Amino acid sequence: MDQSQPGRTGKRTRHLLLVATLALSMATVGAGTYTLALFTNTDASTGNAFTVGTLVIGVSPTSALITFPGMVPGDVVTGTLTVTDSGNTTLRYAMTTAATNTDTKALRDQMTLVIKTKDTNTAGCTNFNGTQLYSGSLASGAVGDPAVGSQAGDRTLAGGASEVLCFRATLPGSTTSAFQGATTTATFTFNAEQTLNNP
Repeated sequence: MDQSQPGRTGKRTRHLLLVATLALSMATVGAGTYTLALFTNTDASTGNAFTVGTLVIGVSPTSALITFPGMVPGDVVTGTLTVTDSGNTTLRYAMTTAATNTDTKALRDQMTLVIKTKDTNTAGCTNFNGTQLYSGSLASGAVGDPAVGSQAGDRTLAGGASEVLCFRATLPGSTTSAFQGATTTATFTFNAEQTLNNP
């Protein structure tokens, strides 16, 4: 009578079941690992550099464009001014005038100003026959409008380009003796803005 035999058989069965369970678990883990094995790849686009453009307006001469000491009624003075875009992007510009009236005689309102583009047949303003941009009082001389955006009369210049403007100031022949000794100083201010992305 051998009663230990069934016990060994039971242990062996449990041992085999445990081995089979572990093998199944390892197979399951292995299957899960293989599903995460994906092909990947990476590439890059380099050298994406950005440089901000420049917008620089300049005028020449910067002072004494038109001067005439000792004017009398009927006198006329003409001056040539070059406007330059020294930057590398197209600009739009306008010009406004501010004139003094320190002696309260209002010579700035009496004098007239005409602004034209350069002569049609010469490089300068000798013939004064270019396109008229302004005609009126010296006190309110203007070309275009300095408000942001495109305005009537605004001028455009490409980067590196320039243009000549011709100024002519006149003391009308009808000027009375009340203006004797009167004086005024005018400042022409040029305001520029970009044209790209600025309708």
